[in-house]
Amino acid sequence: MNSSSVSPAASLGLDTFTFETTAVLGGVPVPLRLGVETYGTLNAARTNAVLVCHYYTGTSHAAGRSAGDDAPGWWDALIGPGKAVDTERFFVVCMNTPSNVQAADARVVTTGPGTLHPDGTPWGARFPAWDFADLVAVQWALLRSFGALRWHAVIGPSLGGMQALQWAARKPELTPRVAAIVTSPYAGVVLREVFAPLLHDVARSGGILAALRLITLFGWGADGLHASFGRTGVDLASYLPARASHAVLAHVLDIARLVTTHDLRAVAPPAELARRWQEAQVRLLTVNVRGDQFFPCAEMRDFAQVTREAGARHTHLEIESEQGHLACVNETALFAPALRALLQDGEA
Repeated sequence: MNSSSVSPAASLGLDTFTFETTAVLGGVPVPLRLGVETYGTLNAARTNAVLVCHYYTGTSHAAGRSAGDDAPGWWDALIGPGKAVDTERFFVVCMNTPSNVQAADARVVTTGPGTLHPDGTPWGARFPAWDFADLVAVQWALLRSFGALRWHAVIGPSLGGMQALQWAARKPELTPRVAAIVTSPYAGVVLREVFAPLLHDVARSGGILAALRLITLFGWGADGLHASFGRTGVDLASYLPARASHAVLAHVLDIARLVTTHDLRAVAPPAELARRWQEAQVRLLTVNVRGDQFFPCAEMRDFAQVTREAGARHTHLEIESEQGHLACVNETALFAPALRALLQDGEA
């Protein structure tokens, strides 16, 4: 781990650094450089670390403001002193995934097909097809680098929620609290059969701008787009190119490939997962948005019913928002009380 530039956001205790490790991704040893932000202070017992996992196009900048920021981090409404993820109580950690979509942003540190191989040329097609097991292993290495034995909680929205669920399934003894916000227990028909193939089609013909236009449509839905652009005067035509200036198409497509592999049932059947969660005393919170264009509520609702009936402590909520899927970052007040309760449940 290489600690570098410390940000001025003293009220959060914000620290930024690059986590460097050689990880086995898709069976191939890969030298990884991944940007990390932390907020708050690790306690003496090293028991208060909360892993926040970012969404599809998100980054490690989850809260506060770093030098030169135009806006605070994407979950700033939740992370900070006295907030649901209270940095006066918890040491909050957020790391870029491999193939981070915003790899063209100079502030984003990641390794993926669009970044440089040790030989000085882009990885391109040589970058291995990594999966959630690989990602959990890298995040576990990050946890050990802090000298901590387990997370206090693993939480996140969308792709971040997938990661939280994967932690619960693969290492329940290290993940006593899990919050998976606006996601599913598996990649269903919408992601596998509609979104991912369509994304490849539009990217082939229209490049990064077309790809981001499609992600924006699924992310907001018609009501969210109208609310955010149609009646606010905000120009979608300038919003999309601004996003595209930081995005790398090869990374957009690699993350799309990753999300289609998400399936907790491939780790164990739901009833067996519930048995493991009961044994490890895992507490789960899942939240979905009615009308979400990515994740039908029924996928998680049915999963939660099975896990609860099998004895798991699984709280499932469904919320209404015209923001659609993006309520997971734009309307956090709808689930902040439940998240706060989860993080404080059983806290020593």
